[in-house]
Amino acid sequence: MSDNGFTAGGLGPGIAERRAALGLTREALAERAGVPVAHVECMEEPELAAKLARALETLAEEQGAKPPRPELVKLDPEECLRLISPGGIGRIGYYGRFGPTVLPVNYRVYDGAIAIRTVAGGATDEDLRTGLKGVEYQVAFEVDRFDEFTRTGWSVLVRGSLHHVTDDELAAAASAEVEPWAGGDRRRYLRITPAHVTGRRIVTG
Repeated sequence: MSDNGFTAGGLGPGIAERRAALGLTREALAERAGVPVAHVECMEEPELAAKLARALETLAEEQGAKPPRPELVKLDPEECLRLISPGGIGRIGYYGRFGPTVLPVNYRVYDGAIAIRTVAGGATDEDLRTGLKGVEYQVAFEVDRFDEFTRTGWSVLVRGSLHHVTDDELAAAASAEVEPWAGGDRRRYLRITPAHVTGRRIVTG
């Protein structure tokens, strides 16, 4: 997956869903994009990337070619933070009222911290309070980007304390410009201060 969040395997269904949501036919989308309708049809084929990958693997076997061997490379903390800095979708993990919990959230990185925007009284608001003054929840935060077609990608894991942004700190947190996908009154900001950052990248040699 590229840093913009699209995968070869996931782009097609995403285009089809967005087109349907906008009430466009394939013909209308093709005309707007200036491409043949056949291109749109191919792009929306959910199994296209998988079919191409299988065909290439079969051809490589027939020709006796050895497929590239994937390698797992460790990333330093600076590279990890650079990869996740554009923001987007991440996953926050914690131990909540009903046990281990992992939730997708919209986020942005600002001033070396991770800003999350949510609704007051929601799961990530109520569950992540210790009830003790000055004592903050320890959470995990994960972001990844993978390309199923090339079998490459990266993942970053951040561990640290989660802080409920106060009214006095709201202006600074809002400057991160986190744009939540879900609707509703999302005025609650959470901030994760990284204490331990690790990452891995899968590359083919």
